[in-house]
Amino acid sequence: MNPKKADRIATGVLYAISGIIVLILSALLLYILVRGLPHVSWSFLTSPAKAYEEGGGIGIQLFNSVFLLIVTMIISFPLSLGAGIYLSEYANQKSKLTGLVRTSIEILSSLPSVVVGLFGFLIFVIQFGYGFSIISGALALTVFNLPLMTRNVEESLKAVHHTQREAGLALGLSRWETVLHVIIPEALPGIITGVVLASGRIFGEAAALIYTAGQSAPALDWSNWNPLSVASPISIFRQAETLAVHIWKVNSEGTVPDGAAVSAGASAVLVLFVLLFNFSARFIGKKLHSKLTSAG
Repeated sequence: MNPKKADRIATGVLYAISGIIVLILSALLLYILVRGLPHVSWSFLTSPAKAYEEGGGIGIQLFNSVFLLIVTMIISFPLSLGAGIYLSEYANQKSKLTGLVRTSIEILSSLPSVVVGLFGFLIFVIQFGYGFSIISGALALTVFNLPLMTRNVEESLKAVHHTQREAGLALGLSRWETVLHVIIPEALPGIITGVVLASGRIFGEAAALIYTAGQSAPALDWSNWNPLSVASPISIFRQAETLAVHIWKVNSEGTVPDGAAVSAGASAVLVLFVLLFNFSARFIGKKLHSKLTSAG
């Protein structure tokens, strides 16, 4: 076969495969949004859920999802940043310890979320005595999310050209100062992009939270800002049914008369938030790269 003809055929096949993937994704998103958006309103987004009556909303569940995301990132980001810096800048790439760390990261990243949830239930809920709570869910999600973020930080740091490191050292900076003042700022767009994408993954997680954060959303006292009170919105020791868990619960229990409408509306909101995280990651990454490199 003529090489040019073979190249055109191969290119056409790849374009077709890409088109099929985009088509499947578009059909899925369109189906969820068309079914769910008519049920979304300001009242739906702010009012509490109702277990046995119509007209319930997702206000507390939406707040729980955002708050749990913040707590998880506060715990997981410093750990992943430190691990990524170590693997990229300090680890002996041929040592057995580095190989063990990388193998552990790969194994953790391949664990199903339900397994991580059961691990969190046994360790954080029962062994540590935190019960079904935001802190149990955040720690479980840290285990679930740490490999992804660590790998992202490591790859972002490795993408910085070696001349940047040599320039910092030539100016008299120590190795740590070079990492802190030269390497990390250069890798920041990639790191931020990875963090935002990981946030979208955390926001949509359900299986790990069913066993750790709980399946109920008690009423919150919005005037109580005592972090040690279980009625406080900012308490990390209260149960916190998230939006993804609420969708699963509404569909599995079937006690809500308008459960189909609530589930469809909540799914549309969840998809919109995940899309927002993904588009924000690209936008923020491009803006930071443009600012830091003075690129047009």
